[in-house]
Amino acid sequence: MPRTARGRAVARLRQAIFGRPLANQEEIEERLTKKKALAIFSSDAISSSAYATEEILRVLLVAGAGLLLVSVQVAVAIAILLAVVSVSYRQVCRAYPNGGGAYVVARTNLAPIFGLIAAAALLIDYVMTVAVSTAAAIAQIQSVIPAAYDFRIEIAFLAISLITIANLRGLRESGNIFAVPTYLFVGLALAIVAIGAVRIATGTVVPVPPEPDAVPFGTETLGVLLLLKAFAGGSVALTGVEAIANGVPAFKPPEAKNAADTMTTMAVLLAILFIGLTVFAVAFGLRPTEEGGPSIVALAARTAFGVGSPLFYAFAASTALILFLAANTSFNAFPRLAAILAEDGYMPRQFSFRGDRLAYSWGIVLLAAVAFLLLAAFGGDTHALIPLYSVGVFLCFTLSQLGMVKHWLRGREGGWRWRLGVNAAGGVLTAVVLGIVVFEKFADGAYLVVILVPVLVGMMLFISRQYGRSRRQLAVDPALVVSAPKREERVVVPIHGVDRSTIQAVNVGRSIDDDIRAVHISADPDDAARVREAFERQIPGVPLVVVDSPYRALAGPLLAYLDVLDAAWPPGKPEPITFVVLPEYVASSWWERLLYNQSAKRLRAALLGRSHTVVVNVPYRHEKHGAEGPPGRPETDGEVTTIAGQ
Repeated sequence: MPRTARGRAVARLRQAIFGRPLANQEEIEERLTKKKALAIFSSDAISSSAYATEEILRVLLVAGAGLLLVSVQVAVAIAILLAVVSVSYRQVCRAYPNGGGAYVVARTNLAPIFGLIAAAALLIDYVMTVAVSTAAAIAQIQSVIPAAYDFRIEIAFLAISLITIANLRGLRESGNIFAVPTYLFVGLALAIVAIGAVRIATGTVVPVPPEPDAVPFGTETLGVLLLLKAFAGGSVALTGVEAIANGVPAFKPPEAKNAADTMTTMAVLLAILFIGLTVFAVAFGLRPTEEGGPSIVALAARTAFGVGSPLFYAFAASTALILFLAANTSFNAFPRLAAILAEDGYMPRQFSFRGDRLAYSWGIVLLAAVAFLLLAAFGGDTHALIPLYSVGVFLCFTLSQLGMVKHWLRGREGGWRWRLGVNAAGGVLTAVVLGIVVFEKFADGAYLVVILVPVLVGMMLFISRQYGRSRRQLAVDPALVVSAPKREERVVVPIHGVDRSTIQAVNVGRSIDDDIRAVHISADPDDAARVREAFERQIPGVPLVVVDSPYRALAGPLLAYLDVLDAAWPPGKPEPITFVVLPEYVASSWWERLLYNQSAKRLRAALLGRSHTVVVNVPYRHEKHGAEGPPGRPETDGEVTTIAGQ
């Protein structure tokens, strides 16, 4: 626990917001049951049914009202693709229970570069999931409260901030928060589908008059390219399917089986909702509206439950909530993938560290920041963001399927033939869809993803190369047996005057070696004389060297003096290790610290990495309650930092 009153107050505030710190042994208790995991990992995929149908209808409207029925066939084709992909990812869950999804599959079975391509695509997809889901949630709010359109960026910031805090509290608590809106949305959406099915079966369907701002019908001929564009638009329904395979370690034991079962449940629910809502929209003649108008699912709920019905408002609220919470899929998957990449040396190591609540805090915060900036840059417009969405998803699908094909060919486990067939079929289908998505959405913004993927791969390779270089520099020959050092040592203590911090630093230097000297950098001869008189009187036995600094510099003259010492060392004799002991006053409050320690920081930065030089920080802090203690006694609770050069 912190020792200061302010530190304890901050700790209590952190505990109130994020919860008490968790020990490593409590990690198993934070894992998820299948019910909670469905709410956390499947909210992205399930909630995509709220806007995937609308994307299909927007494309097919240009071919006129008579051809909207084709949207049902497009939805069925996407559902078939969903079935193939979900069955394939069931195999990924069982074959790679440590998580990582497409990245681990491609890296292990194809080549590391393909793993990095999959990882880059996944990272982009997770950012897009947060941005698109948040924008779609705000669109649902606009369907009930049109004035919310003017505050969409502020609402997005608040929502992303709350989701970030919830995830920093840990998996189990976020599961409790997200379960209610997820299951409420699923229940009410299934009710809409059921009402539509009953009315269609009984012949009581009454087409709904179009909204005043409905998108007008066009007269374009229905051709292959238009069908492909509709298919590419509706394929956003598959986004988020891979999140379960990436988060297998978050499940309670048996992890792989529970993850695979959750994958199947999610795929079945998504297929029913997606096809059902598409059939409902076509049967009742629902048409998308211009930006700022009600969404297709809002119109479907109003048609099924009635205008002003409590169920209508409940569905609108649950739709907005599940879309906000769909971002949570990324908040669980993005940090886990970043942690795996960090452990493999492709991301900064901070991303593999867990916070107080066993959450990967660095990844969570980075995702929130980037997603909000992206959403703000696109003005919170769902339709502007979606063209960037599907490319990364289907690139990952394709690489993971091809990787699994090689996995089965190499392992030849029981039932490998039919498993290989499923993955091969899925790989071909997703590769075809990837080509369609890139072709149809390239000019609309997909080119950004095509550019960003190689940029991210290059960045990860650069990080890996830097870590590899530092590893080689720090490597020790296994045959080496370390003996006592034979090099001589000397101590240099830069001082600004004679005070308690100076005395403490000199005493620390004396404990290192008898060859010690103090150095005073001075631009004023009179001041230097006063310092020398006080130093020689109060600290006898330690020589003081005064270095003139006519240009009022500090670090340069000290480095020049150290170079002089090196040059004066006898030739042919190994150069000694120079310990530079820096006295540093530690202020008691944060604002007071702004007034001190700048000189020590400058000297430390200048000396860092200097050959055969070790920098020793000796902080001096005033004792609490006014007890100063004898001068020169090191404070037992001070921080001592050593920075070793070559």
